[in-house]
Formats: sequence, structure tokens, C-alpha cells
Amino acid sequence: MLAELSIKNFAIIESLTVSFEKGLTVLTGETGAGKSIIIDAVHLLAGARGSSEFVRFGEKRAELEALFLMEDDRHPVYNKCDEFGIDVSDGMIILRRDLSATGKSICRINGKLVTIAILREVGQYLVDVHGQHDNQELMNEENHINLLDQYGGKKIKAALENYFDVYRNYDTLQKKIIQLSENEQEMAHRLDLLQFQLEEIEGAELQPKEDELLIEEKNQISNYEKVYDSLQNSYSALHGEQRGLDWVGHAMSNLENVGSINKTLQDLSETISNAYYMLEDLSYQVRNELESLEFDPERLNFVESRLNEINTLKRKYGQSVEEILTYSAKIEEEIDTIKNKDSHLYKLQKELDSILEDLSIEAKNVTSIRKNFAKVLIDEIHQELKELYMEKTTFDVNVSLKQTSGQNVKYTANGTDDVEFFISTNPGEPLKSLSKTASGGELSRIMLAMKSIFSQHQGITSIIFDEVDTGVSGRVAQAIAEKIYRVSNGSQVLCITHLPQVAAMADTHLYIAKETTSGRTKTSVKPLKEEEKIREIGRMIAGVEVTELSKQHAKELLSLAHTSKG
Repeated sequence: MLAELSIKNFAIIESLTVSFEKGLTVLTGETGAGKSIIIDAVHLLAGARGSSEFVRFGEKRAELEALFLMEDDRHPVYNKCDEFGIDVSDGMIILRRDLSATGKSICRINGKLVTIAILREVGQYLVDVHGQHDNQELMNEENHINLLDQYGGKKIKAALENYFDVYRNYDTLQKKIIQLSENEQEMAHRLDLLQFQLEEIEGAELQPKEDELLIEEKNQISNYEKVYDSLQNSYSALHGEQRGLDWVGHAMSNLENVGSINKTLQDLSETISNAYYMLEDLSYQVRNELESLEFDPERLNFVESRLNEINTLKRKYGQSVEEILTYSAKIEEEIDTIKNKDSHLYKLQKELDSILEDLSIEAKNVTSIRKNFAKVLIDEIHQELKELYMEKTTFDVNVSLKQTSGQNVKYTANGTDDVEFFISTNPGEPLKSLSKTASGGELSRIMLAMKSIFSQHQGITSIIFDEVDTGVSGRVAQAIAEKIYRVSNGSQVLCITHLPQVAAMADTHLYIAKETTSGRTKTSVKPLKEEEKIREIGRMIAGVEVTELSKQHAKELLSLAHTSKG
């Protein structure tokens, strides 16, 4: 759920922090007070397109921040955050977005800088905004198949997983066949290029890790003089008259003379003896290293030339010798495939035909399950519409077969189905696509009926209705109020409304007001207590002047709402 929203220098809002509760929260107030601005802020935090026009006049940037509390540790937003390397601890997700007056936008999730695209991907699991003229998910026919699959839940998910396991192999084979079926001229050009590359790599006679060994050798030869001087000086310091070993030997002899006197002196004598023989052995090793050193300028020239040759190949075929050799093996296989194209095509086509049989079975299973759930969904939608006094409305889910231009079945990662919602709002009228149907009050009720069902299957933590009740009144308004409240039982709902019936159903009622101070307009938010609720609902009923009769009517609405909540 959305627990807290902080807004600074956004439109007419100077600074505002709002806390939200579970259930249904309504936002009311005079037109222009800033209700929709608050919803715009949440929308932007969920990844909506921003603009410098949102920045308060005279300020450099607007700052938006929202805290979401996640009660379900299996919520899909966790997987999405993990996908982008975003740490989610203590069940808290903080979205932050800064909009500059120059139009730039900086986004963060739990402190991690992210792109707007990532913010949108995470935000879609947290908040769902619906407005009066919204043409989002429910109105976009491309999303209808996803909504039906969400409604079908685990059964459709399992069937799709089985289908996709087969589809993955089908798609890989199909791409190989298309690649091999390209025109002869393109294939000939491709073959010439690959053969040239293979000859160039094989001509170099590369050895595994050759570049690393050559770099090490070059480093040793290039530093010959420095290594020689260091070894010579080290050997001279250890070995020879009045050198280090002589003095250690002198100390060893003196301690040997007194070592028998007590245990401490004996231990010292043994320790320095061990040190002497160890240093003597090391001096011989230094001498051997010194004698093995040789400077070969011709070898250095060869190493540098060989490294240049390898670096040229790296720029073309890989960042290391191993990558170059891997690429060589890959193009060698491709050359063989092109040279024997016909036999490879025949083999691939046989494999594809075999897989296609399995794919067809899995696809038909997915289609069958979708059609079964479509029937159940139709019945549920009709029931929801009936409760909203649209009992004469007909709703249908059309599950049809995807086809190519040649009338063949088209297999996609999501199956072979096209899904589209159709509706007719009046008897005798033909069914039309939902995206092209009613407007105003009818559209609001249709959307609300569908949202009542889909909200239970989408896992969205917060749903926002921005004046979706416009254009209705009377018993329809009461039905909408009860429907919105029912949605809030499964998800937190924030609702901007002008209907007193909806306001009366609220668990939390926030009043949005604006005032002018020192020539600047400011917006404030105030949670209403019981008496204040009565007065505000009375204002919504009567208009500007609140009368005793309107207050009495407000009390009746609140009482009715309490009874409806049961």
C-alpha cells in the first residue's frame, strides 16, 4: 500500500506530505484545489511521462517521493526489483523522482538510480491510475490477452509455461531455417567473409593464453637491466668478505660458544644458525637467477611483433585469444552449414515439423483453457454490470486464432490466440470493441465493473480512481460508491470524487484546499473528522452554502454507507 507521499515545488504545491491508510481514501475539495495534482505526482512516480511544466514557477526542480509498504513477501514486485539489482528490505519500497526546470528527470528506487523505463516497470506493480478519459489497460485491446491470463491464474500460467518450453526450440530452429534460406548472393558473400576470417585466424596459429605469456615475457626482457642490477646488488650484499652472511656467521659462531650455558642461549644459537643457512641457500638462488639472465633484443622484437599481430585479431574477433579461438570454431561450423545448406535445411525442417506437432498440442491446450475462463469472465462481468444498473449491456470475450497472411497459424511466445473484449450497451446494437464503445458515465461503469474483477488477480497494491464517477447520479452513483468500496477490500484505493455517495463510503476522507499567501497559491491536505465529514459531504450535496437539510442528508448517507459496509 502507498503509506506516504511527499511533494515539493510541484505545480501549485510548495511542500506537502500526506500519509495514507488501508481501504478506501477519498480526496475532495473545490475545483482547482489541487486534487488531481496529487494524483499526477503519484502517476509520475509510477513512471508516467514528465514535463518541466510541472515544476513550480520560480523553482529549479520539483521533488516527489512515495513510500510503499509491502505486506506480501511473495508479491511479484520483489522479483522485478531483484531483476534490476534493487535491494528491498523490511518490506519497504521508496520511489523518488526529481524533475528539473530544464526538463531533465532523475529517478531512484530505494536509493538506486534507475531509468524512467525501470521506474515504470516497477511502478506498474505498485499503483494503477484510472481517470475519467483513461485509455490504459482495460481500453487497450493489446492488453486484453494479459488480463484474461491474469484472471485464469495458475492454470493458464502452467499451460503457457509448457507451451513456451516447446516454443523456445521452435523459434530457434525457425530462425536458423530463415537464415539458411536467404538468397544465394547474400549466402555467397557471407561464405567469402567467413572463409577470409577463418584463414586469417588459422594463419596466426594462436595458442591458448599466448597473449598473456607474451606480455609477461615482454615485461621481463624490457626490465632486464633493472632486474640484473637488483640481483647483483642483492647477491653482493649477502655474499663476500664483510658482507651480510659474514656478519651473520660471526654472530652464529659467538652464540655457539655460549649455547651450552643455558636453554635461552641455546635457543638463540639454533635460531640464528637456521637463519644463516637459509640466507646462504637464498644467496645461491639469487646467484642462479643472475647467471640465467640474458638479454635478447631479437627476442624482444619478435614478442612485440607477435603481440601486435594478436592485438589486430583481438580488434576484429574477441578481447582475448580464448575468445578468438571460440569465434573461429563458431564460424567454422557456420561455413560447413552454408556449404552443405540443402542437407542442413532438410534436417532442420524435419526437426521443425516434429516440434511443430508438440507445439500445436500445447497451443490448443492454452486456447482451450483461455476459452473456458473467458466464459466464466463473461458471466462475472455481466453480474458486475447488473449491479451497476447496466443489466441490458452485453459483454463478450473473443478468443480467435492468430494467422499469417497465408492463413497459417501464427505461433508467438504467448500462444496462437488474439483476445479482445467486446461490448454492446443497448439491446439490438451489435457488439463493438471495448476500445471503441461508450463514453462518459457508461464508460466509467464498464471500466469499474472490469476493475472490480481484475484487481483481485493483478496484485496491484494501490488503485487510483480520478473522477471515474463523472456523469452519473442517483441510484447509479450509490452503486458506483459500493463498487469502489468493494475494490478497496482487495487493494488500497484512492479516489478523487465529486459524488457525496462515494465520499460517504470512505474509510479515510482527505480534504484538499488552496489558499493564497503573499501572492502565491499553496495547497494543503487535511484528514476530516466525523463532524467535518458531515459538513464536507453536505457541501458536495448542496453546493457552496451548507444548510441544515444538506447536513441531515449527509448524515443519512454516512449511515447508509455504514450499513452497506456491513
